[in-house]
Amino acid sequence: MALPPGNRLGPEEIVAPLGAGGMGEVYRAKDTRLGREVAVKVLPQHLTSNPEIRAGVMHRDDERDWRRD
Repeated sequence: MALPPGNRLGPEEIVAPLGAGGMGEVYRAKDTRLGREVAVKVLPQHLTSNPEIRAGVMHRDDERDWRRD
């Protein structure tokens, strides 16, 4: 699932792909709320249905940004 530049995932606007592997695709994006660059990881469908994997990959912090554990 390649995301083109300009595509939005919530408040994040995709800028460019950074890499891809077995755990998903990573994109450079702009957080339009905070006006800063962020990394967005998109998990493949077979992983998104597993709550243990999702919980181990990401969590939200107090600033409401996704961060890698």
